[in-house]
Amino acid sequence: MSRRVGMWMYANGGGDLIAKKIESKLKERGIDVLQGLDLRFAEAQNGAIICNGVNVLDLDLFFSYNAGEQTVAQVYMYEVVNDFLPTVNSFKAFKLSEDKFRSNMILAHSGVKTSDFFICHRESHEGLYSKLEAWGKMVFKPIDGWGGAGMALIDTKDKFNMLMPFINQMNVRHIYVERFIKNDFSDFRIDIVDGEFVGCYGRQASKRDWRTNVTAGGSVIVREANDEVVEIAKRASKALGMDIAGVDILYDTEREEYVVLEVNGIPAFATPEQEKMGLNFNAKKIDLIVEMIDRKTQK
Repeated sequence: MSRRVGMWMYANGGGDLIAKKIESKLKERGIDVLQGLDLRFAEAQNGAIICNGVNVLDLDLFFSYNAGEQTVAQVYMYEVVNDFLPTVNSFKAFKLSEDKFRSNMILAHSGVKTSDFFICHRESHEGLYSKLEAWGKMVFKPIDGWGGAGMALIDTKDKFNMLMPFINQMNVRHIYVERFIKNDFSDFRIDIVDGEFVGCYGRQASKRDWRTNVTAGGSVIVREANDEVVEIAKRASKALGMDIAGVDILYDTEREEYVVLEVNGIPAFATPEQEKMGLNFNAKKIDLIVEMIDRKTQK
């Protein structure tokens, strides 16, 4: 009996073509792929989880790779599915990558350099003022945000006080901040699959913003990785138990060291436009993912 893998992958930016290539290579290994399994529309009863007419729990593995269309319902079913069969990434690793505080705690305890960070309850935030005084600048970040959304640069007590109504409106329990890292407004994105280095590119902030996120106006640039940032990325990915990771790294020009800014569980493939720029790691990334799925689904 052939192995069967469920797959839900983003379609924009060439993602649909990548999904077809992964499916084709898996079929060469005797693995059938069921595409488009958005667990948001799954229904469960009597021990079965049905999505698009398929009992997901009869599959050998579920591959979830779609950050932009995630919903609360989809994430909940993702967790349930992982109780019964392997998923890529595991739900535990996925949730860690979505939580900046928890991931940074694990990275810090694993000896991986991150920015200094601080968290407190929003009703007891006096400690934030002392951190602001010590650091000079700090960045407020939603714990579970992505793409730079909701971030704010704070360099005075008045700016923080102005931010509090926004924080209260978000209805968050805790306030999470990181020391602002002095840098050249560019970063490294290191892709890791199954513990192996895949490729590297950079992101450059626009002249109007300090954030390198593309969704905040940053742009993708060609950038070569060095041995140090690759090793840091591998250690960060391993510490969080990630099958697939995109590790964002900044060079701290004040402390003269590399620090992990964030670990992403669904790092995008290079788009066709980016491939023309010279980002040529898609083939290697596909091969490593296929090899990993093949291994994880062996009977």
